[in-house]
Amino acid sequence: MARQQSGWFEPSRPIRVEGGIRVRNRRGSIGEQWWSRRFVDILERVCDSGRLSRGRSYARSGQVLDLEIGPGLVKARVQGSRRTPYRVTVGITAYGREQWHDLVGALAGQALHRAKLLAGEMPPEIEDVFRGCGLPLFPEQRGLEMDCSCPDWGFPCKHLSAVLYVLAEAFDDDPFLVLAWRGMARDALLDALRRNDDGAVDGGEVDGGGKPGLLDVADVPFAERIDDFYEPGASPARLSPPPGPSDGSEAPPDLLLRALDPPPVKARHIPLLDLLRPAYRSFTE
Repeated sequence: MARQQSGWFEPSRPIRVEGGIRVRNRRGSIGEQWWSRRFVDILERVCDSGRLSRGRSYARSGQVLDLEIGPGLVKARVQGSRRTPYRVTVGITAYGREQWHDLVGALAGQALHRAKLLAGEMPPEIEDVFRGCGLPLFPEQRGLEMDCSCPDWGFPCKHLSAVLYVLAEAFDDDPFLVLAWRGMARDALLDALRRNDDGAVDGGEVDGGGKPGLLDVADVPFAERIDDFYEPGASPARLSPPPGPSDGSEAPPDLLLRALDPPPVKARHIPLLDLLRPAYRSFTE
């Protein structure tokens, strides 16, 4: 019975939905990559463990209907026990043009970080780059502004918790969503990094210290280059990889391929860069 003689009510069950967002991990922790685990670790330090547990259950059963990530704001709908889904928002500070101007300049100044970002990877050292600019990559303990339309007095409620776990797994699939949440969309960032080592944001040049880009070579007419045509356009010193990081890791052998714009060339429907990468990697073996 839903109500007993003592007047105690059993907890209501959420209305089951079809087509909701289900997290893949059915047991244990949610989040597989370092950046999503970093986000989940922050949540589990500041949120009530009981509501987080119920939130995981909601996230695994597909109660989150949709998820929209924009600069500084995540919006979602969560189906609870009432017919009308609850509306959830999670906000953080989105960095402005001047702040991203500094961030892009700092990222472009690190050849290895730049190459990894252009390859779709999120280097762990990116947190240090943000910290060096005085800007946190992930929200601090009190850096989240959360709201849910449900009547639950607890904070965060299970609906908010479910959205936070779904958000963490979305970060798993696309690390650039972390940066988009902070105000810089993936395409805008990669375009700025591709233009040159100094980068640009919204048409404004980023000051990279006046150093020439790794791939910057003067465009000289062929008639003026006949005598030295086969000499390298850049000095060997500029093409040498920088000293490796303190953790002992080395620059990837396909660093130049990652830094170059991918050419619109395919062989048997395979992109040219995908064919060249194994050859570059074999050079180091």
